[in-house]
Amino acid sequence: MNIVDCAVKKTLEAKTYFEKLASSSTLADLKRLFNLLAAAEQEHYEALMKLEKEVEKGGTAFTVLNEAACIFRPLVEKRNLLAELETDPDAYRHVITEQKESITFYEDLAAKAEAGATRDLLKMIAEQERKHADIIENIYEFMESPRTYLAWGEFSNLKDL
Repeated sequence: MNIVDCAVKKTLEAKTYFEKLASSSTLADLKRLFNLLAAAEQEHYEALMKLEKEVEKGGTAFTVLNEAACIFRPLVEKRNLLAELETDPDAYRHVITEQKESITFYEDLAAKAEAGATRDLLKMIAEQERKHADIIENIYEFMESPRTYLAWGEFSNLKDL
């Protein structure tokens, strides 16, 4: 399996995973969170497809990877994640950890690559993964901000004595 196909496969599997989590969740906030994550995976997929077209125009050779290395493996199984999120909303951080592992995966491959074009391609994929990680962290902050808002004293119900 070539490098970009591997990244695309993992992205589509992650999208399907988040869609299933959204449909399985009974909490409105979690449905919204997982739908946002699935949408982010779709955007990531589109960016990878654009990258693949650019690479094909340049005629860069792809490195063949073992297909087992290209399987999306969430750190927490679906049933466990839903149960964990109901008691600990920060369990969502597993998603960010998985994304950072994906970045490391492509950076490690780039470090081991012998051909310069392959190394450059892997670095581009790692950069796409880094941008995607930023989006995921922004989604997390967006979903958490209503829960962590601290009202200023001047707007609170404190009365002058």
